[in-house]
Amino acid sequence: MVVRKAVITAAGRGVRLYPVADTVQKEMLPLMDRDGLTKPVIQVILEEALESGIEEVCIVCAPGDENRYRAQLSGLRDNLLEGYTGEEWAKVQAGRIDTILRHLSFAEQQEPLGYGHAVWCAREFAGDDFFLLLLGDHLYLSHMPGQRCAQQLIHLATQEQCAVAAVNPTREHLVGGYGTLSGKRIPDLPGVYQIEKIIEKPSISLAETELQTPGLRTGHYLCLFGMHVMSPRIFSLIEENMKSGGEAGQEIQLTPALQELARREKYLAAELRGARYDIGSRYGLLLAQIALGMAGRDRDAMLAEIVALMAESARTREGMTEWPR
Repeated sequence: MVVRKAVITAAGRGVRLYPVADTVQKEMLPLMDRDGLTKPVIQVILEEALESGIEEVCIVCAPGDENRYRAQLSGLRDNLLEGYTGEEWAKVQAGRIDTILRHLSFAEQQEPLGYGHAVWCAREFAGDDFFLLLLGDHLYLSHMPGQRCAQQLIHLATQEQCAVAAVNPTREHLVGGYGTLSGKRIPDLPGVYQIEKIIEKPSISLAETELQTPGLRTGHYLCLFGMHVMSPRIFSLIEENMKSGGEAGQEIQLTPALQELARREKYLAAELRGARYDIGSRYGLLLAQIALGMAGRDRDAMLAEIVALMAESARTREGMTEWPR
């Protein structure tokens, strides 16, 4: 088993980032990466895949967005070469965008019918191969020097010859925002579990009764990280759900298909040494930028600025409490 393909779901319109997402796809918002280069979010995610051994990437997008992505990425590359002639950083960034464009394809999600449906739209691209699945609005930062989060996941999937879901132990008050699972620890594989049950965004009470995993800290649950090495069987399982359930136009979620995948074949969950940042969540874009800065070459400068900002905020608060009433 070799994982050479990746699928990135990016068909959502970014409602939580209104009004900016009405002007540009949220995946094209700029962030300064760890190497000091300013890049669109989608480039940071694409480099996560390509630098982990992926050779072909398919972005699942909304109708008409393929042309927008290609035009914006090509325009960015050309502007770097024409507007910053002789600048080494511009040549590096332009070269990276050119590499991305050569490895990139698209699949359109004609209707916004849910995450599971978006994954299903990549079935022709993936074919009968295992593939890396990423979210277009999540950034992944590894805590292992020299090894990206996707590399950790691909290594385990290849070693165990099966699908693997990345997970993070998460505090109970946050489980309502994630797919959450329970599992049984695999001997001799630290942080790896055989998946038993998966529930999409459970309540705390449901998690307490259905999703306890022995060995985790009290009040913590295994929540999906937004990254999978996926079996090609997932497409037929999603299709079964599309044919059997719900009203016309109802969203097709991925979680029921993942639960069925765990029942039919070997499917593991692995705690990654890293963190995920959802740019669409409240302050998510800001937190992602801080995390990238703290993990990169400008760490000391950013840390100094954050400390200064916190000190100034504390002085301002103290001054406000002393105002006469």
